[in-house]
Amino acid sequence: MTNNNWHSAQDIQIIFDRIAPVYDQLNHWLSFGQHRIWKQMTVNWSEPKQGGMGLDICCGSGDLSQLLARQVRKTGKVIGLDFSQELLAIAAQRAYHEYPTLPLEWVQGDALNLPFEDNTFDCATMGYGLRNVTDIPRCLQEIHRVLKPNAKVAILDFHRPSQSWQQTFQKWYLDKLVVPLAKHYGLKDEYAYIMPSLERFPVGTEQVKLAQEVGFNPVIHYPIAGGMMGVLVGTKTVNRIKNLE
Repeated sequence: MTNNNWHSAQDIQIIFDRIAPVYDQLNHWLSFGQHRIWKQMTVNWSEPKQGGMGLDICCGSGDLSQLLARQVRKTGKVIGLDFSQELLAIAAQRAYHEYPTLPLEWVQGDALNLPFEDNTFDCATMGYGLRNVTDIPRCLQEIHRVLKPNAKVAILDFHRPSQSWQQTFQKWYLDKLVVPLAKHYGLKDEYAYIMPSLERFPVGTEQVKLAQEVGFNPVIHYPIAGGMMGVLVGTKTVNRIKNLE
């Protein structure tokens, strides 16, 4: 299964390189500051341990990465991975100036072909990345591969609410707040992709099934922010992985 190839990987990379300079500011305004709470919840659900090795996939400007690093502390290590060199540069600059003592490393790479050995990480996070990959099962399979047995992944992203009034509000929020604010920054086209990508994105129950098929068990999807966001939490088991290639 793929995400309908609605954009090529190169298209998505270009989008995120272009929004990189205002990525943090837009996230703050568009979430009314709530994104920090959602990200901390995501980190907590990944259950990082002091001294552990953490991975933040599609790390963007590094918000989740630094929250993970605060949990694993100086005896641990967190790798932030993204395919946007522009966002990684911002993440590295922020880390250097704002939290230079945190154990962080930045790697440019593909979420569908993680450049790490099997059974490397004690926990993993992903924020607003799963919706943008071109092959969701492949991405989940790669995360499962690089996690150690019994390690957890927590994946934060937009979610399609089940109630019609929530769906109406979400569309209004995206059309009337997100796109106009992005237009103010000269990025209307870059942010207009969110609604089409959301319409193609599997709902929570479908995400759970996809995660189970690659070997995660148990898997839980938590709707948050009135159902407009969700966090998928999976635990790696040592059972045989279904081959999706």
